[in-house]
Amino acid sequence: MLKVEISGLRALPRWFDRGYRIGREAGVWLWIGAAFCAQLVLAGGVLAIMGTDREGTGLALHDTARLSFLLFWPAYAGGAMATLFGNNFGGLARRGRDFGLAYAAAQLVHVGLVGRLIVIEGGPFPGSIMPFFAVGVVWTYVLAFSGVDRLSQVFSPSFWRIIRSIGLEYIALVFFVDLVVRPIEMHAGRLIDYAPFSSLLILGTFLRAAAAVRRSRLGAKAATFRTTCSHWHRRRSSAAR
Repeated sequence: MLKVEISGLRALPRWFDRGYRIGREAGVWLWIGAAFCAQLVLAGGVLAIMGTDREGTGLALHDTARLSFLLFWPAYAGGAMATLFGNNFGGLARRGRDFGLAYAAAQLVHVGLVGRLIVIEGGPFPGSIMPFFAVGVVWTYVLAFSGVDRLSQVFSPSFWRIIRSIGLEYIALVFFVDLVVRPIEMHAGRLIDYAPFSSLLILGTFLRAAAAVRRSRLGAKAATFRTTCSHWHRRRSSAAR
């Protein structure tokens, strides 16, 4: 009996390791499924309470956009926080892709509500707004599919870094219009409802800008260090001759 218990205890690390690997492999799909289901439940709940007419669908759009933003923000600012504040936020940075894919999954429900509102209205939204937001949707799924191995190998990693940066900044601009510009123009009496989200967005923009400055400084210091070491090595070689 004692031998069985000891062998079972020795097997625990293997089971923990196997469970961790399974969780890591299934993690992305868990994030995607959880985000999609949460967004679907949120939209369904709002429509069930407020009705499926124009007003109810508009409120569902309002609420699902906020949930989408909360999933987008860690993907947008997590890497910058790790750069500025160190390893304490390293886990957030490593989960950036998971948050991004969760955001893309949640946006499917939001886009579906947009389509429903277009049907209710009997036509598309104002021409100046619709293409702007549509491009943001396209960027969402370009970034989501950029992590697929076959696509990621088509272009160089530096190319994909540039594409991801442009895409993230464009999506942030879409949220800026939705959370900052439009409330000021259309909902002056409800600014307090948008304040937490607009504050987070502005904070994320400043964090990314500060992280970019820090990375450029670190890069410049590294280049200077390499140049100094190279000169020192050359002088030492000349002296040895």
